[in-house]
Amino acid sequence: MKILVIGGGGREHAMVWKLSQSPKAEKIYCIPGNPGIAQFAECIDNISVTDKVGLSNFALENKIDLTIVGPETPLVAGVTDHFRELGLKIFGPNANAAQIESSKSFAKDLMIKYNIPTAGSEVFTDAEEAISYIKKQQPPIVIKADGLAAGKGVVIALTHDEAVKAIQEIMVDKVFGDSGNKVVIEEFLTGEEASLLAFTDGYTVIPMLPAQDHKRIFEGDTGPNTGGMGAYAPAPVVPEFLKAKIVLDILEPIITALREEGCIYSGCIYAGLMITKDGPKVIEFNARFGDPETQAILPLLESDLVDIMEACASGENKLQEMEDEISWYNGSNVCIILSSKGYPGEFRKGDVITGIPEAENENVIVFQAGTSMKDSELVTSGGRVLGVTAKGKTIINAVENGYSAVSKINFDGMHFRRDIASRAIR
Repeated sequence: MKILVIGGGGREHAMVWKLSQSPKAEKIYCIPGNPGIAQFAECIDNISVTDKVGLSNFALENKIDLTIVGPETPLVAGVTDHFRELGLKIFGPNANAAQIESSKSFAKDLMIKYNIPTAGSEVFTDAEEAISYIKKQQPPIVIKADGLAAGKGVVIALTHDEAVKAIQEIMVDKVFGDSGNKVVIEEFLTGEEASLLAFTDGYTVIPMLPAQDHKRIFEGDTGPNTGGMGAYAPAPVVPEFLKAKIVLDILEPIITALREEGCIYSGCIYAGLMITKDGPKVIEFNARFGDPETQAILPLLESDLVDIMEACASGENKLQEMEDEISWYNGSNVCIILSSKGYPGEFRKGDVITGIPEAENENVIVFQAGTSMKDSELVTSGGRVLGVTAKGKTIINAVENGYSAVSKINFDGMHFRRDIASRAIR
């Protein structure tokens, strides 16, 4: 079959790499793709990922059997709605269902209505009212831009002054654009963070392996938030019994809630969780695969990803038939992000990347994110440049394999955290 993947980051590189291993994958296209993806797929870089008509015309002209949406922006733009109207099979929720990511207030209202455990919160559209509320709260205070902000729209303010500054930047200075027209102010949850992603066709929910992301730029979870500086799976903070509880109390109820609200959700559902003393609580939902969690999870999947995604996209509740068939590698995987100098602020571009072929082996693959070709050389073009991803029988083996591979790669200003998966090792 012919497959189209929409997106061009490390997450999409991991998807295309895994999809290419399926005997069903006759031909893979990727829009726009990147140099790493080009090893496995034909990349088309003249169509925008939010151009519904351009994407659907490409799918029709090239007789695409299955389209897979990677990032959130095409989902919010209604690409999946448009494809389904044309009878094209596509993996990903429709725009209404994708509001669980594109609007934090929508997600909060849904969780409250359907008794899904989450942090207490208030929503504001006026900066002065938000500041007045903040001054009555006890820090730390969590402040979130309501809309999409590339994983960076969350501030954990340790003082009232920091909280007021966050409101000023988000709502007045508009550092996240219109995503900051509304803010959600939440209670600060204490515990350990984890992510649980799941496949769903809108009825059946099949969880993947639990993962843990490292959001902050520096070791010890310090510095500003990023899109993610590394991840590993499985995360021991979510043992099997707790994973089952998260499916029962959170993932299945949110899919049911969306269905009750008229949104049949098919694709990947991502629950960002805090494991508190009172049990798991939702920090956020994403309407797609996480990045870099995908890079940590998919190399551990032993089943055919094409079969799973096709079942999710079929709209015929076929995923239920696969519940006992999906299998995982009995080991660990770690993804270490290498970022450009200056990230997550203004970062450098155009630095030559060396050492990827030397770093890769049977246990290591380097997923490309912010890369491009210039004068036949691979160069940096984004904030998060590479995801060095390594398997091992244990988490310690995986970490050792990963950092050994990192030592072989170089570009000017290369930055990475040296404590990825340290919690799991402890």
